[in-house]
Amino acid sequence: MGTADARITRLVADLNRYSRLYHEDNVSEIPDQAYDALFRELEDLESANPAFRLPDSPTQRVGGLISSALEPFVHEVPMLSLQNAFSAAELEEFEARVRRHLGGGPAAIAYQIEPKLDGLAMELVYEDGVFVRGGTRGDGQVGENVSHNLRTIPSVPLRLRDAPAGRLSVVGEVLFDLSGFEAMNDRRERDGEKRFENPRNAAAGTMRQLDPKMVQGRPLLFFAHSAGLMPAECMARSQSALVAQFARWGFRVNPLNVVVDSVADVVAAIESLRVQRPGLDYEIDGAVVKVDSFDLQQELGFVTRSPRWAVAYKYPPERVRTVLEGVLFSVGRTGAVTPVACVRPVRVGGVTVSRTTLHNQDELARLDLCVGDTVEVERAGDVIPKVVQVVADADHAHRARVCFPTLCPECGTVLIRDAEEAAIRCPNELGCPAQVRRAIQHFASRLCMDVEGLGEKMVDQLVGAGLVRTPSDVYRLTFEQLLALDRMGKLSAQNLLAGVDASRSRGLDRALMALGIRHVGEATARDLARHFVTLDALLCATVEQLLVVEGIGAIVATSVAEFMARERNQTEVQALRSLGVRFEPIAAPVQAGALVGKVFVLTGTLTALGRDEASRMLEAAGAKVSGSVSKRTSYLVAGAEAGSKLDKARELGVTVLDEAGMLALLAASGGAG
Repeated sequence: MGTADARITRLVADLNRYSRLYHEDNVSEIPDQAYDALFRELEDLESANPAFRLPDSPTQRVGGLISSALEPFVHEVPMLSLQNAFSAAELEEFEARVRRHLGGGPAAIAYQIEPKLDGLAMELVYEDGVFVRGGTRGDGQVGENVSHNLRTIPSVPLRLRDAPAGRLSVVGEVLFDLSGFEAMNDRRERDGEKRFENPRNAAAGTMRQLDPKMVQGRPLLFFAHSAGLMPAECMARSQSALVAQFARWGFRVNPLNVVVDSVADVVAAIESLRVQRPGLDYEIDGAVVKVDSFDLQQELGFVTRSPRWAVAYKYPPERVRTVLEGVLFSVGRTGAVTPVACVRPVRVGGVTVSRTTLHNQDELARLDLCVGDTVEVERAGDVIPKVVQVVADADHAHRARVCFPTLCPECGTVLIRDAEEAAIRCPNELGCPAQVRRAIQHFASRLCMDVEGLGEKMVDQLVGAGLVRTPSDVYRLTFEQLLALDRMGKLSAQNLLAGVDASRSRGLDRALMALGIRHVGEATARDLARHFVTLDALLCATVEQLLVVEGIGAIVATSVAEFMARERNQTEVQALRSLGVRFEPIAAPVQAGALVGKVFVLTGTLTALGRDEASRMLEAAGAKVSGSVSKRTSYLVAGAEAGSKLDKARELGVTVLDEAGMLALLAASGGAG
């Protein structure tokens, strides 16, 4: 062995040991400066002797090639979903089912209780102990290959200690450590970047980055918890023994795992985890209960795509207390006035919350809020923060009560209550600055007319200067008017006018959505455009003719007919036409293909495409995208933080996909190009 070869081998072994001690045991065996010096020496030696570079070299965690796309990752063994439990009674039912399938079973059945990590499920594949690839869960069969990003995570071993020969795979979870997440967000804010909303979504988005340099250095953790493909000679006898084996191989495993032998102890262990939850430096949203014995697991088997030997216990949404500092009243595009609570910043469900929804006047009255009250806040579905209740105290009656305004906070017009809804609205549609701003922002948004350069700040400036009051005013803007605005240069003015000009050729569906017709979203606008083909046909459509369109009920039909009948709206549509907006007919739907006629429901956050882009791709492939789950639903596409729709889909036996599974279906049908 040559000098360079030997030195590289020694440096790799030493640096990996130092890193393992630091990340697993919180032990710094050498100063940071010494580690950095050895790391630079290794980089120089590998650069001069690339043939001697080892696959588990710590330099392989840094940089790497940018992926042009995330390729499919076929799992070694299908990754299954777990059935849920929400109460002690449901845990008792779980044990009763276990015993029933075991014919009574042993007197005591051991269960391993694990924290249910709120991260991104991954499978890591090793050959002869060396990491070769890894990917996301996907639909359980196929995920996304994110090997380039997994290599950057310090707690992902690039070489296992004393691992067997051949191929094996390990399943676990990638997630942020919370203190590191907060520090990273603080740095982003100082650098003028947007803060990440919450750790779960940030982890999902991070792992799907194409450039590993965007991932390297972010405080991600990997916890190993389950076997994928495992050679028979090294397969443990139980779940707890398997996790201990993972630790010996060099994986990080959760120290809160416990083994108990009764359902009462299962309930107690889950409650203990719940008590510890606020103090953990990573997010959990429940606990996983597994029959510990692999022999019993094999005897119990599976039902559909879930094991009979495991259940996921979900904690109710976390509630925290904070102080109400005030209430703002926001005026939306349709004039609806929404109360927003301003609370003393508090962390709930992994997110720092300073504003929460109060929904409407009825909810405000129910809560009986006073400024200075202590309130309980939770994230509904662990997503949207809301005030749940006021914590009663003796001073509540002496504080200033929050009352819904009688006048619009933006324009002073007397507010009216919508007879059909709980909403309070400002009727001054064209004179209320907030409604005008939001209407123009909506008109110019990406899903509508997609006017490049006409963002929120520019709309505020144009409305404030009195240049724009209606959508047609956008098409009347001149170069001279734009140049007169503050901080508007010639190039910016030219680019905005070019964006305005390009928007004249948008399709009828996007123009209908841009007009802001109540109850008409993207899917409804597309259905109307396909059915009526031209704007003229739609302008004179009756309620009866509108009801013929599939998926359109009485409320939507009445709303569209009334909008089209108003003289002011007809004048505005004709003005847009005279200014060159063409309301182009849209392409007919696909008539043949694997997805034609299939009904999809999208829920949660889709990080690669977003729900709007995913809807367009599915509909372009002939599928229909619905907003609710029913027996007619073919697939539910569940993104991060999916809520009640996911539970209903499972109840109805609807096939559940994640974003990768949806993309695989689109690719197979020829609709993902």
